[in-house]
Amino acid sequence: MEKVVIIGTGCAGLTAALYTARANLKPLVLTGTMPGGLLTTTSIVENFPGFPEGVDGYDLMTRMQKQAERFGARVQFGTVESLDFSRRPIQLSVDGDPVETESLIIATGAGHRRLGLESETLLEKKGVTYCATCDGALPMFKNRPLVVVGGGDSACEEATYLTRFGSVVHLIHRRDSLRASQIMAERTLANPKIKPMWDSVVTEVFDVKKDKVSGVRVKNVKTSQEFTLDCAGVFVAIGHVPNTQLFKGVINMDENGYIIPVEGSRTNIPGVFVAGD
Repeated sequence: MEKVVIIGTGCAGLTAALYTARANLKPLVLTGTMPGGLLTTTSIVENFPGFPEGVDGYDLMTRMQKQAERFGARVQFGTVESLDFSRRPIQLSVDGDPVETESLIIATGAGHRRLGLESETLLEKKGVTYCATCDGALPMFKNRPLVVVGGGDSACEEATYLTRFGSVVHLIHRRDSLRASQIMAERTLANPKIKPMWDSVVTEVFDVKKDKVSGVRVKNVKTSQEFTLDCAGVFVAIGHVPNTQLFKGVINMDENGYIIPVEGSRTNIPGVFVAGD
């Protein structure tokens, strides 16, 4: 039986692993489907203390894992399929195998928010993507017009990164100004290869019949005017959805699915804690 099981190997999960390992609790850390979390898809992290020149996201997460393992944390590739909080110890099923633990730390992070279009789903991995650093260098995008949807830091970072490959990057945002931090917004708007499109949303991705992205339909939310825009890729960066579906109905959450902590990092279930965004 485990003393501590941590679900998630992003910044929060590995920080929890480091502290519990240093307390000699020998935590078992489960990676889920994305070891290292979403930060591993980020080309450069500029706001993490101790790296004045920035650090590659994958490199940062690798270092954090090694640091936790140095003190006795055990990182295991695996996905939690079900949990039973009604018994003690807590019962987990990890890829079909039973695991018992005295306590649990939930650090499952978040996944990419989608546009919710049928054409988006049908063309995923065929020109629709959620990670510029993962897919931006693909030959299908080289010297072609590209679209980034969003207006926050992630969208600005995606757009800036894609200027290395695309002929032009259209940044489509539903508002009339970016939500990104000032430094990211200024950097993005100063880039001559990035063309912002304000007050606009993507209503359809073309071309499902050709089985690849050839363009998008864009609608101005203020005038309702619609037009088409040619592009070879659509990079969606409109925020994240918390990966908490597994705990729905048992762990207290708000209307958006974020777990509500009490007394610091405790949840409403004894022995179950939460960490991270």
